[in-house]
Amino acid sequence: MLIRKFIFWLSTKKRVTGALARRGMKYGFAQRFVTGERIDDALAAVAQLNRAGIRASLNHLGENVATPSEAERARDSYLEMIQRITAARLDCDISVKLTQLGLDFDRELSSRLLQEIIAAVERAGSTLEIDMEGSAYTEPTLGLFEQVARSQVPVTLAVQAYLRRSEADVRRLSRSAGRPRIRLVKGAYLEPAAVAFRRKSEVDSNYRRLLDLILTDSFFPIVATHDERMVRYAEELLSKRGFTPEEYEFQMVYGIRRDLQRYLVERRHPLRIYVPFGTEWCPYFM
Repeated sequence: MLIRKFIFWLSTKKRVTGALARRGMKYGFAQRFVTGERIDDALAAVAQLNRAGIRASLNHLGENVATPSEAERARDSYLEMIQRITAARLDCDISVKLTQLGLDFDRELSSRLLQEIIAAVERAGSTLEIDMEGSAYTEPTLGLFEQVARSQVPVTLAVQAYLRRSEADVRRLSRSAGRPRIRLVKGAYLEPAAVAFRRKSEVDSNYRRLLDLILTDSFFPIVATHDERMVRYAEELLSKRGFTPEEYEFQMVYGIRRDLQRYLVERRHPLRIYVPFGTEWCPYFM
């Protein structure tokens, strides 16, 4: 736990992450997990995944912008991603972080920029995923998701199994119109014990409990895990409850558990890989 806290602390220090970033891509130690700093690098990786029968979700790394102009530049980046994905005819959606769109300082701006991205996604006939960030953003992110989930665009929200509040959030979302698309993840931020489960056994237990809730007719479930035991548990529930491959999805992160990725493809499960790129890759990598 002390090592984990130290790495999280280091990841917030621009001088450290900047120095690592200047060397990481040059010497290749980050390239297993981050496709590169340019969108061309990411699109090449997506095309390779598609040839293997795997979908992708493209993410331009970076969060917590401080000015409206930075948020608008992030919006422009997402719009370019949508255009490039469509032009290349890739099986790929985009994943956004709301703090990249100004959620820290202007919720109305964040909502407007998100709506502009959703309009572009709708024109492209694609889907959109909203990442869940630290627990301070859970409530406003849920609120914006409930707002945009009424649109015609399929929008996915990440729910973090390590948060104590997540069961109540899932039950709240079950009352939403349609079948909300929920991507169940374990969670990766450093949170206090009052907010998040700290022991792996507790997180695993809550993940299973939340899987039981989202693998129902109330949701379009997305099982995002690199844990083989969770994959097997999800397979068992999917089979028992009669889900077809059009009614769910598995997701993993680029470069992690490639053996388990192959297993899912061989079993003909729909699989999507989260593909990150950008110059702000070092905090993500750490």
